Amino acid sequence: MTSDLPVVLTIAGFDPSGGAGVVADVRTIVQFGCRPAAAITSLTFQNADGFFGASHETAESLRAQIVPVIEESPPAAVKVGMLPTAELILEVADLIRNKRLPAPVLDPVLKSSSGGELMEPEAIPVLTRELLALARLVTPNVPEAEALTGLSIENEDDMRRAAGKLCEIGARAVLIKGGHLGERADVRHQKSAPRSSTDLLTEDGEVTVFTGEWIEAPPIRGSGCMMSSAIAACLAQGVTMKDAVQRAKEHIAGAIREQLSHIITQI
Repeated sequence: MTSDLPVVLTIAGFDPSGGAGVVADVRTIVQFGCRPAAAITSLTFQNADGFFGASHETAESLRAQIVPVIEESPPAAVKVGMLPTAELILEVADLIRNKRLPAPVLDPVLKSSSGGELMEPEAIPVLTRELLALARLVTPNVPEAEALTGLSIENEDDMRRAAGKLCEIGARAVLIKGGHLGERADVRHQKSAPRSSTDLLTEDGEVTVFTGEWIEAPPIRGSGCMMSSAIAACLAQGVTMKDAVQRAKEHIAGAIREQLSHIITQI
């Protein structure tokens, strides 16, 4: 199949409920005007209520999915999500180095929204060592940034320090998604204080803070998947990193508002 649309390849886990993983990625890539391609790293067993396990792909099966796709339609951008094992991390790193894949948008997912562990603990340092320096952008949320850096993140200054440490480790650019800080505000007795949705981008030594409206709504499943795949789709079309992040952030805000509107209509 041929198309004039830029191809965005997502390498991620499969969520049968459709809320996250490659299903959310493909949906987002299409919404942003690109042609999706996908390779599955793990078949997860989950829904909105819980995580019940997973069956992981081998390095050989992942390579077998990816190579025919990129030989037929070289991707303009790559998004990498769930990589549950060190074996798969090493395979993706090798494919990036030797198959001329674009530097990916790396979403280092460690847990599902429903609480399931999506990466084996021994794989985390392998991810840090092998993939951070290969990525065009790394997009951890606050708990993921804490796990990757060992730092505690409670405010914007902490986000800056964590992003700086990830760059010291080797990342070219880092986007720390601050939604969890807004959620933690209630715990710190700040219910009456105005909250905002703050994300922090560090690229080439320059820090950009993106501040948006805090929308009081239940967390949306797959928001991290949608954010990283939206950024990848924008980069595939030649959009600058800052504009890609801003467009992706607006897309997530729209998805949250749509979910909230659906909830209200059901009341």
